[in-house]
Amino acid sequence: MESSVQTDSKGKKTVIKPCLEPCAIEKGMRLIGGKWTGSILYHLKDEPVRFNDLARMLGGASKKMIDQRLKELEGKGMVIRTVLNERPIAVTYQLTEFGASALSILEQVRLWSESNKLEA
Repeated sequence: MESSVQTDSKGKKTVIKPCLEPCAIEKGMRLIGGKWTGSILYHLKDEPVRFNDLARMLGGASKKMIDQRLKELEGKGMVIRTVLNERPIAVTYQLTEFGASALSILEQVRLWSESNKLEA
């Protein structure tokens, strides 16, 4: 893609250079910005959590959605899945060191949201 020039209503020209690959912000948002992803990471911050307990904590998320997000997070190395029992199957999820490294960002988002009284 080529650069383009935009002119605003006052005649000021701005050169627009398109990104040829995702920038650092976009890469980070792809990792933790998916629906329910940040909430899942945040709920795993203190200790391993069983799947059904996590589903109760998240309230409005379907079990299918939670399962999809957990598989994505596991694939990205942010969450570890541990099988406790085979029959009936029981698993827990916990953060990896990499997953835990996102918690400070999520805490800042939480504080920003609360301070600005954002609504869903």
